[in-house]
Amino acid sequence: MSKDPRQLFPRGSGQRYGLMELVKGTSPMVGKGPEDTVMSWPHLLIMEVLAILGTTVLLLFWSLAINAPLREFANPDVTENPAKAAWYFMQLQEILLHMHPALAGVIIPVVMVIVLMALPYIDRSREDIGIWFASKKGRKIALFSTVYTTIWLIGLILFDEYIRVRSLIQEPEIWPGWLIPLAVIFGLSALLYFLLRRWRPTTREMLIGFFTAFVVTYILLTIVGLFFRGLGMHLTLPWNLPPGALTF
Repeated sequence: MSKDPRQLFPRGSGQRYGLMELVKGTSPMVGKGPEDTVMSWPHLLIMEVLAILGTTVLLLFWSLAINAPLREFANPDVTENPAKAAWYFMQLQEILLHMHPALAGVIIPVVMVIVLMALPYIDRSREDIGIWFASKKGRKIALFSTVYTTIWLIGLILFDEYIRVRSLIQEPEIWPGWLIPLAVIFGLSALLYFLLRRWRPTTREMLIGFFTAFVVTYILLTIVGLFFRGLGMHLTLPWNLPPGALTF
């Protein structure tokens, strides 16, 4: 005769019990992890450390082999013309020619960094991870965005060089320095968004279009500022650049 359940499970004992049952049959298969993989530690981390050390040694010996003399002392009586930034900041100096310094040198870079940091939180899909442009449609979107950005950017640079917004609207400063540049940026971004919608893109494909526009803008502004800005930071041909105009 079985014991009284009240004796097996006395009240106030503070113990916890679980109810289990044994049945005949097979248990479901537990999904295996991806095959042909290794743990990130120590395999991946060791390779990354070796890559860092190798790059450091390469740069060390490269700096010993290549002569990189300092330029002459600055003369406060003679302003360098053109006075260009280092090549990796050339795109910032280029947009400084077209809008207010606070907008070009502070606000736009900060906003772009924040947007780039937010991309992984905007596109959280796990599909097509590691595939360039995600799909054939993504490649078409990237190509269209490249052509779109190139045409508009070159056109705006030529317009501001030969017609100049400030020659049309000088006062107040908020118009040529702030409102018109912001209107152009948001207007062209909105136009690109509506043009890309004809492909019915996913969130990732839409981001590919805008990221392509950002990369093309970065590269083109660097090229224009580096090779096509001469005396007074006016447009010129590369073979007409004055000595010292190339900053690399």
